[in-house]
Amino acid sequence: MENLAMNPFSGTYRNRNVFLTGHTGFKGSWMAAWLQKLGANVSGFALRPQGSPNHWDMLGLDMSCTYADIRELQALQQALLKAAPEIVFHLAAQALVRVSYAEPLSTWSTNVLGTANLLEACRNTPSVRAVVVVTTDKCYENKEWWWGYRETDSLGGHDPYGASKAAAELVVQSYRRSFFQAPGSPLVATARAGNVVGGGDWSVDRLIPDLVRAVQTNGSLELRSPKATRPWQHVLESLSGYLLLGHKLLEGRHGFDEAWNFGPQDSLDRTVEWALGVLRREWPHLRWHVSDAEQPHEASQLGLDSSKARQRLGWVPVWSSDEGLERTAHWYRKYYEQGEVSTSGQIDTYVACAAAKNIIWMV
Repeated sequence: MENLAMNPFSGTYRNRNVFLTGHTGFKGSWMAAWLQKLGANVSGFALRPQGSPNHWDMLGLDMSCTYADIRELQALQQALLKAAPEIVFHLAAQALVRVSYAEPLSTWSTNVLGTANLLEACRNTPSVRAVVVVTTDKCYENKEWWWGYRETDSLGGHDPYGASKAAAELVVQSYRRSFFQAPGSPLVATARAGNVVGGGDWSVDRLIPDLVRAVQTNGSLELRSPKATRPWQHVLESLSGYLLLGHKLLEGRHGFDEAWNFGPQDSLDRTVEWALGVLRREWPHLRWHVSDAEQPHEASQLGLDSSKARQRLGWVPVWSSDEGLERTAHWYRKYYEQGEVSTSGQIDTYVACAAAKNIIWMV
């Protein structure tokens, strides 16, 4: 349990029923761990974790879980009714760009039909008051410009992953306008973040997990796009945004049921090469080399403008991009060199840093 001397999110989640999809994934498992620390009664819905090691199994959390596919509406509906949640966080997704090229139909059906199923099930679950649907920074029509995308910019997405998440945004908009306008209807918002880093991620074709795997074999990472820019941030930064947004929705705050960006303040000039340099400061064994092989299309310039979240939600990052990357390297080093899973400790440290900085969700 969270230290009761602190009161993150004004105690909103303490003893509250929360439904979390995708809880066995990288971001979802961190979310489950934090929600439990906040005192929430968490029910998860996800596929069983694949591969070993995996973060979900490492955490060993004691919570109600349904292992099923988000595309199975009946199973999803039954799980929601049983959990009777007041708020739903939808993180279940096919979340990898390069996998989406190999498996486009699965990506589309999971990310679009899965989101529609989730909203349809919520529509038929009387207890639900708020829903936060997590999409991605890659949902925007990428024009390869240097400034960050705002929530009012055009949706698009080049690869099947980004385009399917843009379509998921339209599904949410349609459900909101068609079914969630009556008094007492759930408030539904979307949250856009990307390139989150943190310990416990072993996804294939993702920069830091690939780098960690290379270290374990005394190898060198084949680097695809060293000059590409990304909005690097620790996974806890995006989760704090989701939790703050959920807090506002549970307060019945109409006008917050919109799309929101959650990105770092220093995202526009932070390249892959730069991020690797920060990681190697904490873990000198890291090695990489640049590949000259032809690669599937990925955006070169990508950044988010989070002014809306800062001005209206009061949300700001706690850790800089540098700090987030350093904490990530530290997590992996502790795991591989000492066998320690430091997720819980990092959440406590993050919350303490937020309190020290008078971050709004700790005040």
